[in-house]
Amino acid sequence: MSRENVDIVKKLYEALVAGDWEQATDFVVPEVEFHGTVGGLEEGRVARGIDQYRHVDEEDLEAWDERRLEAEDFVDAGDWVVILQRELRRGKGSGVEVEAEIAILAELRDGRVTRIQGYMDRGAAIEAATRNAGRPQPDV
Repeated sequence: MSRENVDIVKKLYEALVAGDWEQATDFVVPEVEFHGTVGGLEEGRVARGIDQYRHVDEEDLEAWDERRLEAEDFVDAGDWVVILQRELRRGKGSGVEVEAEIAILAELRDGRVTRIQGYMDRGAAIEAATRNAGRPQPDV
């Protein structure tokens, strides 16, 4: 099931990055939770369902002239998949560029994503996935 989980998360990621909200619904439960990135500006914020997440994403896009999200790797962690992501953003008006290497955890149940949680600290994401999976840390 783990390889299947990675494939599901890859497809969801591609749909979310492309803004294909209809396609994204194929890979999540209706009440999917999107948690703000731990260590980020949105920490503690929770969006429930694709429609709420879409609103959060659209707000985020408004703050930047450019936003590029690139998945570097998808790591199997049992019922969790760790996405190692590089982000590049350029501020609206200021032109200031921000680059970050983050991690995103996606929890799956019965072949659908139930929760997504970002982490500014990749090590903390790996620890959380390991703790949740109750198994040794995945190779990253």
